[in-house]
Amino acid sequence: MLAAFAAQDATSRGRQYPEPAPANRSEYQRDRDRIIHSAAFRRLEYKTQVFINHEGDLFRTRLTHSIEVAQIARSIARALSLNEDLTEAIALAHDLGHTPFGHSGQDALNECLRNYGGFEHNLQSLRVVDILEERYAEFPGLNLTFETREGILKHCSAKNARELGELGRRFLEKTQPSLEAQLVNIADEIAYNNHDVDDGLRSGLLKLEQLQGVALFAEQHAEVRRRYPDIAPRRAIYETVRRMINHVVTDLIENSRRLIEISGIKHIDDVRHHPEPLIAYTPAVAGKSPELKRFLRQHLYAHEQVTRMMGEAVKVVRELFAAFMREPRLLPTQYQDKLQSQDDPAGRARIVADYIAGMTDRYALREHARLLQPGV
Repeated sequence: MLAAFAAQDATSRGRQYPEPAPANRSEYQRDRDRIIHSAAFRRLEYKTQVFINHEGDLFRTRLTHSIEVAQIARSIARALSLNEDLTEAIALAHDLGHTPFGHSGQDALNECLRNYGGFEHNLQSLRVVDILEERYAEFPGLNLTFETREGILKHCSAKNARELGELGRRFLEKTQPSLEAQLVNIADEIAYNNHDVDDGLRSGLLKLEQLQGVALFAEQHAEVRRRYPDIAPRRAIYETVRRMINHVVTDLIENSRRLIEISGIKHIDDVRHHPEPLIAYTPAVAGKSPELKRFLRQHLYAHEQVTRMMGEAVKVVRELFAAFMREPRLLPTQYQDKLQSQDDPAGRARIVADYIAGMTDRYALREHARLLQPGV
């Protein structure tokens, strides 16, 4: 049973292109299924989370990250009687527009597009599901529901919001998205914060001693060592990360349930017009998450080994963009056909960006070697 304020088929704002209702599944199940069957979703398997795909078989990729976000988000949605299918659809789609090489690839592509409107992976994820996936005869993209598309678009500038019509209105009017969208946003943060700790320790770039200064980790690790004094070090890390996730998720559920109750909301429209998000931690836990994020930024994402690796990745993206802009005939035929319909440089640059953003890490490296290092 869903709460009255959860997203439901009956209250959906529908799809851009009207379709008959699905016979044996909900509208949001249909969204989820279309996302899972998309080419963009499959490519996430070979896109960087922190470590480039070829560096090891056990590090997270964008695909495993998206699945972990969906698992955490569904658990929260079920506890709060929210729509699990919509929650899962948003979670699985939220990174579809991410570039190869993680945030470094995104920053590089944004720099390449500085004079053409810039690049932002949330907007690119929306572009993927609205336009770039070409699977259906009757419409472009995946034709997802408004609610799934709303959840994908976590951030948006006022300029871009004005161009998105109804979907962008909340960024101009400062209203809220659905509770399902709110919780996926936080579940994304929970997943990458905690699992990047795991990958960082596995890689050897983070040391256990360093993490003892981070409250969220130190508290749970101390409890693990107290309860299981003879536990193997690797197993202790798994148990610590598991407890870290459980700690913040439990706090989020209990506090959000309290906020929803005192808010008096009765309908999804009440959620949208509430002055503040209703999915939130208690102040005590809310203060721990930024500390962990700062630690990861300083000790993992800015680690010499990671920055050196990502410096090479940035070079690959920049040089590919320059090569395709200089000589469009290097692009695949379908992208050359799209370029022929574009008269302005910004339109051509966006098509080149679509091609590069869709690349996996290994495909981008292979294309760079083929086009720009033919003798190597």
